[in-house]
Amino acid sequence: MISSPPLWQRIRPYVMVFDPSLTVTLALIAGLSLVTMYSAGIDYPGRFESHLRNLALAFLVMWVSANVTPSVLIRVAVPIFVAGVALLVAVAIFGDVSKGARRWLDLGITRVQPSELMKIAMPMMLAWYFQRREGVLQWLDFVVAGVLLAIPVALIARQPDLGTAILVLAAGAFVIFFAGLRWKVIAALAAGVIGALPLLWSQLHDYQQQRVLMLLDPSSDPLGKGFHVIQSSIAIGSGGVWGKGWLEGTQGHLDFVPERTTDFIFSVFAEEFGLIGCGLLLALYALLIARGLVIAGQGANPFARLLAGAITMILFTYIFVNIGMVSGILPVVGVPLPLMSYGGTAMVTIGLGIGMLMSVRRSRHLVQS
Repeated sequence: MISSPPLWQRIRPYVMVFDPSLTVTLALIAGLSLVTMYSAGIDYPGRFESHLRNLALAFLVMWVSANVTPSVLIRVAVPIFVAGVALLVAVAIFGDVSKGARRWLDLGITRVQPSELMKIAMPMMLAWYFQRREGVLQWLDFVVAGVLLAIPVALIARQPDLGTAILVLAAGAFVIFFAGLRWKVIAALAAGVIGALPLLWSQLHDYQQQRVLMLLDPSSDPLGKGFHVIQSSIAIGSGGVWGKGWLEGTQGHLDFVPERTTDFIFSVFAEEFGLIGCGLLLALYALLIARGLVIAGQGANPFARLLAGAITMILFTYIFVNIGMVSGILPVVGVPLPLMSYGGTAMVTIGLGIGMLMSVRRSRHLVQS
């Protein structure tokens, strides 16, 4: 009689799914996140507890998605993309309006923001498309991919939600680039965008134009549109080399830094932990991006490689845009700092993406064994 293996041996492949290097890096970032959120949210009752819950939920989603193999992701890529576009159309027609933007869809029991889904659905869809065209790829395929990308980006930009539209555009553009788009075409597209800047400028809403103008000269309206950037820059600079110390930041605790638990949390971190702390956080993010690119390069098939590469570069875009925004070198847009900023939807989306990275790494390991 053949005895069945112990329970742990049977469930171990489904429990031990986290990539060790990524897990250590993520745990360190999460630790810094909790320390910073405790300070930044000290005047917001329940904010720290909610952030802790969001982090735990993100890691749970990460674990679940790490157990979903790339072969399953390929099968669900198209349905998820179609559902996401349908929800964006529903938002345009039936969505709730809040602060002048129509971004949310009321489902009765809860409200959802379909644009967040497209950050993952878009690279999945394009990775699926290029996987199907492997070996017969032509220039027309890149045109089709561009059209698939333009549809959700246009719907999101129309809400208006420029920050999310940029992230979805970047997610799709990275897949197209990794699929083999030639540099000549990229240069031509860049030249076209530069030439179309006057037209694009005229299509921006007034508040979006003001954000760009404040980037050039925030002192022109120091108590209005330029307040965010000026106070954030002061907070970052006042931290010096070693920082003012945990819970000792004045700009943050005296309410000079706006949105200090969400988009501008890096300002609080920089003020309290200084250049040394910022260097540590950036080093951890660099390790996260480097490990993601290694996993992408080792993917078992084009779909896995393109998806992992795009997710990694999406994380890079989050980090670059957010820190550039709060430092005054990029316009202010609604882009959170991964695993640091408060926010449930964005946190879960990031957890889902990183879990897919781990799935790509795990599937390669299973194939080799």
